[in-house]
Amino acid sequence: MPFLTKDRIQRAGILLAFLAGLGVAALGYSYFVEPSRLVVTRAEIEVSNWNRAFEGLKIVAISDIHGGSNGGDAAKIDLVVQKANEENPDLIVILGDFISETRADRTKLKMPIDKIAELLRPLKARYGVYAVLGNHDIWNDPGVIAKTLESNGIEVLEHEVATIDIGGADLRLLGLKDHVLVDEWAVYSRGAKRAVDTSKGTGDIIALSHSPDMIRLVTGNKHKVSDQLKVFLAGHTHGGQIWLPIIGSPVIPSSYGQQYARGHITERGVEMFVTSGVGTSILPFRFLVPPEIAVLTIRNKVSEQ
Repeated sequence: MPFLTKDRIQRAGILLAFLAGLGVAALGYSYFVEPSRLVVTRAEIEVSNWNRAFEGLKIVAISDIHGGSNGGDAAKIDLVVQKANEENPDLIVILGDFISETRADRTKLKMPIDKIAELLRPLKARYGVYAVLGNHDIWNDPGVIAKTLESNGIEVLEHEVATIDIGGADLRLLGLKDHVLVDEWAVYSRGAKRAVDTSKGTGDIIALSHSPDMIRLVTGNKHKVSDQLKVFLAGHTHGGQIWLPIIGSPVIPSSYGQQYARGHITERGVEMFVTSGVGTSILPFRFLVPPEIAVLTIRNKVSEQ
């Protein structure tokens, strides 16, 4: 009895056609549908010895807008602003990569920073809107980008601390320089520690970073910037941008791979949240990693008896 019967060949052809159709449908979805979505991801983060004056602090974290990219058009940025403001947050933090360059010429932007900043200008939070720059911003013209954002009401922190009075207590925001500016770990850490040591107050610290990898440069015995560093917020990874069943995300732009892909991670006693961001970069696709803004509520961790 022959193995390749006519019936078996027909069934194999049908299966291959089905799989090819499924692949085309997935590709179309990942280009035309998912990048245009926007979900609101909510998380409650419990922090040990969190100052009770900051109990229930609500932060909206936004990252990787990549203005002009697939999923980073003006309508999407307007929607990000609308959804963020609807949360009535205490703080809004934007974690870098505002721009997107053309593939042929990195100096040419898909959307001018003036336009991106203008679209973000309506963002409102009780204690302000703060940002750090990302690698794409640094590769372009970081001085102009920072100045443009600040002229539109967004305070940019680069190895700087902003101190916010909340209920008579000082909450400190430490904005870290991007990972592409790291020369030596020790120099980077000392600069961050200097910013903390010279800042006003001695309150709890929330660090803002584009890349989650920088948590290794401000924590641990060798690089610890402060015992008061309690929360670390980052973007950059895009959550891998593409997630496949069983395999997961094939590429994560982090030295620590899947470990820092997205979501809530406890690292060296610090509570870190990595948002998967808004736009796209390199590839114009998202698959099972929808664009998001993250709404984080910070609470004091109740000790177990």
